[in-house]
Amino acid sequence: MPLFAITCKDKPGALETRLATRPVHLDYLKTSTGLKLAGALLGEDGNPIGSLLIVEADDLAAAQAQADNDPFTAAGVFESVEVRPWRLAIGEL
Repeated sequence: MPLFAITCKDKPGALETRLATRPVHLDYLKTSTGLKLAGALLGEDGNPIGSLLIVEADDLAAAQAQADNDPFTAAGVFESVEVRPWRLAIGEL
């Protein structure tokens, strides 16, 4: 099954909403099938400014659904979300 990288960038001033929504977001990720890796992108101050996820999905539409159904998306945390096919070159999942 193909892999996809989901890169999400937070809206300016979204840190408080992100932190308040984080428990529900983590619960969503824990039950997501096909999720391989997930973590926050950090700013210079060490605070989250976005997210990076690697998912295994049937197709681009299924990977996009992973991003669309994320509680951070529903809470309005993200300024932008990009879903792209991704290929592992070095390392392992």
